[in-house]
Amino acid sequence: MKSQFTIGVFGMIFDEKNRVLLCHRKDHDLWNLPGGALEAGEAPWDGVRREVREETGLNVEVIKLTGVYSKQDKNNIVFSFVCKIMDGQITLNDEADQIEYFEVDKLPVNTVPKQVERINDFLEAPTEVTLKIQRGRSTIELLEEGKLK
Repeated sequence: MKSQFTIGVFGMIFDEKNRVLLCHRKDHDLWNLPGGALEAGEAPWDGVRREVREETGLNVEVIKLTGVYSKQDKNNIVFSFVCKIMDGQITLNDEADQIEYFEVDKLPVNTVPKQVERINDFLEAPTEVTLKIQRGRSTIELLEEGKLK
């Protein structure tokens, strides 16, 4: 039996004050790193550049892979990258109604928990690549249970 996986790609973009860029989703009251699903035939580093451009209006250079995360219960693999802005301008779109920088110790309480974990993993070991299985309820499940506000 062939397993079907989804692959996610997300970019961490830090400003000169070491604040991280987050997007506020239009479909749910959530903040997340810019990113999304890898398209067929696309390399992860190309996918994250495309996703960041689509969600923020920024063109970025991928600086390094920071983590590979497995959500085994969801058959999902996620690649996290640190990216550097090359050009472009932050632009709201049909996916994000707010795009802002936040201090990493003052992220909004409704930031996607697994993405907060990925940001913290990078900050705790910035020269290493984290390989981790992420467990626990999905963000949508947490929202439905009223555990994220």
